[in-house]
Amino acid sequence: MRFAVFASLFLSLLTVVSAQDKPKSTPASGLDKARMEAYVRHLLAVIPEVQVKIDDPKPSSAPDLLQVEVHFTYQGHSQDETFLMTKDGQHIVRGVAYNLNQNPFQEDLEKLKVATAPSFGPATAPVTLVEFGDFECPNCREEAKTLRDNVPKDFATQVHVYFLDFPLEQIHPWAKAAAIAGRCMYRQSLPAFWKYHDWIYDHQAEINPENLKTQVLDFAKTVTDVDALQLGRCIDTKATEGEVDASIAEGRSLHVDATPTVFLNGRRLVGNYPWQNITQIINGELNYQKTAQTAPKSDDKCCEIKIPSALDK
Repeated sequence: MRFAVFASLFLSLLTVVSAQDKPKSTPASGLDKARMEAYVRHLLAVIPEVQVKIDDPKPSSAPDLLQVEVHFTYQGHSQDETFLMTKDGQHIVRGVAYNLNQNPFQEDLEKLKVATAPSFGPATAPVTLVEFGDFECPNCREEAKTLRDNVPKDFATQVHVYFLDFPLEQIHPWAKAAAIAGRCMYRQSLPAFWKYHDWIYDHQAEINPENLKTQVLDFAKTVTDVDALQLGRCIDTKATEGEVDASIAEGRSLHVDATPTVFLNGRRLVGNYPWQNITQIINGELNYQKTAQTAPKSDDKCCEIKIPSALDK
């Protein structure tokens, strides 16, 4: 069998409608959007205040299944779910279809655009680690320290780390402003960005929306390769907001909804992973690349945006 479909939580069978109760005309795919919305609302216990939008079916990586994106919106928050559906519209799978002839992380790898992102490590490294982070997120602070302290020491030539901004504005009031300031630092120099990155996480508890700019400019005076006046203008005009917004959009296209979220050679890791676990995954990637023809748990997510459901605890 060329394709293996792994359901992340379940295989849901939509009840076959009897001939006498057969619904009126449906699209060629067999998808009845109203029926699917009611089914998904019941399945996930979605509260009535949440808006649900169901996209038209599109081809998936499995030839016998269609892909349907479902979008949930509530008070400015958004969350997406991917379902696979049989062409008659009677069976759906909440999960991912994998092509055994391709890298299992290929779809996400194609969406990761890191050419303009700040990074450290050799460009030729066999392992790429992309972190979506939020400067106000406590778990991001711990993950940042883990990566900054250990990657250069243990995998100096084997891992290249990129940082992409994903400020969770709904719960972190100064996160986006800090991301904009960080990108202003990056415009002046890459070393200045990483000094800022380390400093802001170290001083996270001391920062608030009112003192962020003053704190950043005071810090900039201690960095030899930063022009504080130029930095102040960049922050005041939000000159780098477009770059931050592009990073956020990239994260959303990857269904990122919690920080930190890391993609290690495309493998999604959500939450603050201990270095021991990350080391095992990196070594697994290195060993896999030596033997494979083609390349291819933590619940501790302090910073997450979820659509409300009665199933939430």
